[in-house]
Amino acid sequence: MNAQTERLEFAGPAGRIQVLRDQPEGVPVGTAVIAHPHPLFGGTMDNKVVQTLARAFVQCGWTAVRFNFRGVGTSEGTHDEGRGEALDLQAVVDAYATEGPLALAGFSFGAFVTVSALQSLWSGREVRAIVLVGTAAARFDVPPLPADSHDRALALHGEVDDTVPLAAALDWARPQSLPVTVVPGVGHFFHGQLPLLKSLVVRHLRAQA
Repeated sequence: MNAQTERLEFAGPAGRIQVLRDQPEGVPVGTAVIAHPHPLFGGTMDNKVVQTLARAFVQCGWTAVRFNFRGVGTSEGTHDEGRGEALDLQAVVDAYATEGPLALAGFSFGAFVTVSALQSLWSGREVRAIVLVGTAAARFDVPPLPADSHDRALALHGEVDDTVPLAAALDWARPQSLPVTVVPGVGHFFHGQLPLLKSLVVRHLRAQA
């Protein structure tokens, strides 16, 4: 993302996990762990939406940690349809976000994995912010967010998302009474609207501060 991006790796549940970490100026607010889209469809931690999320967190004073799921890049292991990937995310938290406030963010498949991991992380950590972009509710059985996490969560979806239809995201959110911020005229990858995506996330994070 920038010249100061740290390239790291550690031993995860299925072997080596590849990590990128960016630091803000000054003392960090906490650590944000950001999950990328589907590995079998080209998703990596270098995805433009994932990079945009990292930039938003860094701008708001967070350390941003991105990582490649098992089987992606130099991360070892094989794709596990979300189960092992949730363990990967929890391992990243345990390795790089052991103290202080935690934020979780994910895009598409990464949002599904983020919500899955949140089920076990919520009760034991101070999760200050949750950002879900294009949650893959059409393709996976995404669990509901913990009821008391809603005021810390931002769910964003493009109006004309042809990978995860808006209707699927609303069907997931409706039983939870979880608001979804719909960005008009935008598709799954927010082409041409990444600055808007960043500004929406920054606004949410500043509201949580």
